[in-house]
Amino acid sequence: MRFSGRFFDDVRFNQRIFSFGEIVKRLDLRKTNVARSNTVRDINRQIVLNYVRENGPISRSDIAKKTALQRSTISLIVQELKDFGLINEIYGESSGGRPPVLLTLQTMKPVALGIAIMTDKTTVVTGDLSGRVIDRVEFPTDPDYQITLARIIDESNKFIKRSGGNIEGIGISLPGVVDYYRGIAFFVPHFKWRDLPIVKQLEEATGLSVKADNDANGVALAELWFGHQSEINENRDFITILVKEGIGTGIVFDGQVYQGKNGTAGEFGHMTIGQGAPVTCATGSRECWEAFASERAALARYAKLAGDNGRPNLNIEQLVSLALKGDQNAQNAVKETAHYLGIGIANIIQAMGPESIILAGNITKAWALIEEDLRVAIENCICREYHSTSLIKSKFGDDSNVMGALSLFLASKFATNALN
Repeated sequence: MRFSGRFFDDVRFNQRIFSFGEIVKRLDLRKTNVARSNTVRDINRQIVLNYVRENGPISRSDIAKKTALQRSTISLIVQELKDFGLINEIYGESSGGRPPVLLTLQTMKPVALGIAIMTDKTTVVTGDLSGRVIDRVEFPTDPDYQITLARIIDESNKFIKRSGGNIEGIGISLPGVVDYYRGIAFFVPHFKWRDLPIVKQLEEATGLSVKADNDANGVALAELWFGHQSEINENRDFITILVKEGIGTGIVFDGQVYQGKNGTAGEFGHMTIGQGAPVTCATGSRECWEAFASERAALARYAKLAGDNGRPNLNIEQLVSLALKGDQNAQNAVKETAHYLGIGIANIIQAMGPESIILAGNITKAWALIEEDLRVAIENCICREYHSTSLIKSKFGDDSNVMGALSLFLASKFATNALN
């Protein structure tokens, strides 16, 4: 659960007053627990922690004003959060008297491992509570799953040992269909990996709690918790689009990632938008969105346009760099790819009606070149008037996958299941 303005409007904290005009979600009796005596305290603790996370450094009195919680309650909660190692106290600037005591997140101490498996490389990082990456290692992803897994376990255990026991959990993202609740990677098409019990394997090898998900869902979670605070803070419904070898989408409804059955939600990369794409999608079709608008599609367009004058074995970072330096063939390849990205985005807007679309991936480095092409394609393909959907570039850049992996665990430090 994300504690946004709407949450604060609907729940009067310890008074537990709900506005049923706003909250109409049907209870899932398979997942709902009977309220415990300390449920309200747990919720209040998470509220205070999130105020510190989003507004820190912040004083106890400012939190009391914003939440209507009693100062004595806040003092008890702050002490608990300090004991848990989640927040610190610092001194603010004095206005003449005693300097104020302010609350901040505990940072620069590794608390989580993030493991991002990508088609070309795997990155393992440590991160603190704020999502700041502290240390990292990268290595080529081996098509043999067992080889890649062994390297992941080895690097993870090195980081865990180096942290002195501070690492509490692991998040791992994969470029495929992942059952988040069961911890199983059903299918990673690039490597043809199937039915991998990756969560169980990592938990047994490291002794830590592990969360696994599709890479696009991870990026959506990162945007929700650590992204554009000013633009997403009040935004409960948005969709992230991760442009890589393929195209992945992460759907956020009412402040939480929508998984679908067995983690299959968001496979918009395989919707049909035309014929004769420059490459095939992961399943061999030349009609899918990812066949028209992925990194591979952009590179194929450049190779065709440049011919013998092009640069062989170019990667997407190099293509974008050429485009930004004025290479006309590179610019045309990137801009045409943006056009097809816009067509797919328009379909998603018409189908889902999100408040925002967040675009992530290396192609966003060419934002100055592609933004207009994206917007024109979107406007031309929407067949009737819709509410305004904002188009936002992810702030994470190269680290989108890494931040997504870290967020799979870090989000559990700030969320609560008390209202399920």
